[in-house]
Amino acid sequence: MRLSARVDYALRAAAELAAKASGPGRGRPVTADQIARAQEIPPKFLESILLQLRRGGIVHAQRGPEGGYWLARPAEEISLAEVIRVIDGPLAHVRGQRPETLGYHGPARALQEVWIALRASEREILELVSVGDVAANALPARVTELAADPRAWI
Repeated sequence: MRLSARVDYALRAAAELAAKASGPGRGRPVTADQIARAQEIPPKFLESILLQLRRGGIVHAQRGPEGGYWLARPAEEISLAEVIRVIDGPLAHVRGQRPETLGYHGPARALQEVWIALRASEREILELVSVGDVAANALPARVTELAADPRAWI
């Protein structure tokens, strides 16, 4: 799986907003500058990402001196998969196509099932983990179990 810098930054920004929603000063909008500094994200790049997240219904925004961003729903209701889809579209493509639309023949026919199973596995994890889980460093047991396998780190 390859994630773009946009997706990485979007997930980090969402986690930052989730942490601010439950920490001191909670309920107050967080500025793009605050997020950019806290997560070391280029500010101009972050602005365009936050716009995408706003259009995708992940965050709300308010302009002005008391303005900033906040999550549109509780962090526990926003999966990593949802953020990724808002930023980059569907989770798994092969050569830019959905795996179920590919036509494999002969000995390569089983590859289609492999790509579909890979997408299902990826989706299972990314929909299981919420932005709130990440912000609280409280990942679901299945995720910590998979990450605990030393082979996963290679």
